[in-house]
Amino acid sequence: MRAETGRVTSSGEVDARPTVRVAKFHTPEIIIGPGSLDEIPRAAAGLGMRRLMIVADRELVATPWYPQLAQRLRAADLRVSSYTGVSPNPRAPEIAAGFEHYEQTRAEGIVALGGGSVIDAAKGIAILAANGGHILSYEGIDRARRPLPPMVAAPTTAGSGSDVSQFCIVNDVDRMTKVTIIGRGLVPDVSVIDPLALATLPHDVAAQSGMDAITHCIEAYASVAHTRLTDRAARSAIGTAWHSIERFVDDPSDADAGMEMAYAALEAGMAFTNAILGATHAMSHPVGGLCDAPHGAINSVLLPHVIRFNAEVDPTPYVDLADAIGLGTSSSAHVTAERFADQVAGLSARVGMPSRLRDFGVRDADIPALTVNALADACMRTNPRQPTTADVARMYREAL
Repeated sequence: MRAETGRVTSSGEVDARPTVRVAKFHTPEIIIGPGSLDEIPRAAAGLGMRRLMIVADRELVATPWYPQLAQRLRAADLRVSSYTGVSPNPRAPEIAAGFEHYEQTRAEGIVALGGGSVIDAAKGIAILAANGGHILSYEGIDRARRPLPPMVAAPTTAGSGSDVSQFCIVNDVDRMTKVTIIGRGLVPDVSVIDPLALATLPHDVAAQSGMDAITHCIEAYASVAHTRLTDRAARSAIGTAWHSIERFVDDPSDADAGMEMAYAALEAGMAFTNAILGATHAMSHPVGGLCDAPHGAINSVLLPHVIRFNAEVDPTPYVDLADAIGLGTSSSAHVTAERFADQVAGLSARVGMPSRLRDFGVRDADIPALTVNALADACMRTNPRQPTTADVARMYREAL
C-alpha cells in the first residue's frame, strides 16, 4: 500500500502534486555546538571502538583540530592511528591505501575529521573494511551489502553534508569522472558539528562549501523524491544559508555566522540525503572528475542553468524557494523562477565563485563525454525533469 504526500507550499498548505510514497527519513545521532569536538571520545567509545583510525587530510593536520582530537582520544584510553593521505576529490587508490592501514592497525572504527572529501574517503574505507573488493565496484545504489564499521564524522567545512548523508563520492581517474555510491548504511553513526572548527577555513573553501549547501537545498526541494520533512529542512536551510554565507565568507572566524552556516549545512544535508539530488550534481560530478576542480564551485556555475531548465516544465519549487529567501513572487511563476535563478548566480558571484566552466579548463570538445557520464550518474534519476542527451549538452554549452 502506497501513501502519497504533497509538497508544502509557501503558504503552509499542501498542494496536490504527488511526491514520494512511504519514505524514510534517516539521520545519524547529531551533536552540535561550540566545543562539541570534546564529545568525540565518548561517542567513539559508545560505539564500541577501542582501537580506531582518524581519517583526515594533510592540511588539517596543520590546524589545531587534528592534534587536539588525537590527544583527547588517547586521554580517553583509546588506541589511535591515523590516515591522512586524502586529497580533494578522493581517489580510489587513496581509499585502498586507507583500507590497508585500517587493517594493519586492527582498527574497530573510524573518526573522520575534515570536509566532504575526507568524510567520503572514510566511508570508502569503511565499505572496503566490511565488504572487500574495489571501491569503484560499488558505484550506484545499495551495492555495499554488509554493515559498515562504526563511524563518527566531524565536519570542518559548512556545506558538504557528508556527515549526515548516504552518499560517497569517489574520483575515478581512469574514466575521468566521479563515481556516486549511495546507501543507507553510509550514513555515519554520529555527526559531531563544532562551529569553532570552521574558524580556520580559507575564504575560498568557505564560499565553495556554502554554495554546495545552497545547491543541496535547491536540488532536494525540487527532487521527485522529496517529502514534507525534506521540504521543511530545505526551506529552513536555504533561508539560513542565504542570509549568512556572505558574512561567513568574509570572516570564517565570525562565531555567529559560523553557527548559522553549520546549522544550514546540517539541515541541507538531512534534506538531500533523504530526497537525493538532481541534474546539477549529476553534471557536476563528471566536471570534477575531468578537471579535479572544487565541487561547490562547479555546482555554483551549473545550478542557475539547471533551475531554468527544470522551471520550464514546473517552476513551483523555485517559487517556494524564492519566498524562502525573501525574494518575493510575481504574478507569473515562470518569471519568479527566472528571477530566482538570477539571484543564485548573483550570490555565487558575490562570494567569488567562477561564472563559467571554461574557468576550470572545460572545453567544448569535452562536452560529449561529460554528457554521457552525467546521464549515467545516480543523481539524475531524481531530477524533476528528465533531460535528453541534447538537453544536457546544451546546458553544458550554456555554462561554458
